[in-house]
Amino acid sequence: MAGVFGVLAYSVAQRTREIGVRIALGASPGRILRMVLGQGLLTAGAGVVVGLLGSFLLTRTMSSLLFEVSPNDSVTVVCVALLLILVAMLASYIPARRATRVDPMVALRHQ
Repeated sequence: MAGVFGVLAYSVAQRTREIGVRIALGASPGRILRMVLGQGLLTAGAGVVVGLLGSFLLTRTMSSLLFEVSPNDSVTVVCVALLLILVAMLASYIPARRATRVDPMVALRHQ
């Protein structure tokens, strides 16, 4: 959660000028919020997909390490993937709210 928050907070800070221009041109705060949340969810979704592929490839190796859970337990895999997506959404929300409060004049003057 801290990693996703840090990456998105840095991304929003780097894109302050772009976000300011979007707001100056009439983008609503809701649209900016969706844009930043979408970026966070896209990143988290790619991570979950890569993680799922890796876990399916390594199930035989990890089967000796699992206690009372089969390596092919789909309920556990789906629950963990959904939990990771939910955590990423929560971690993305704070930078997304910060992006909606960008003052266009300050952002355009910022170099």
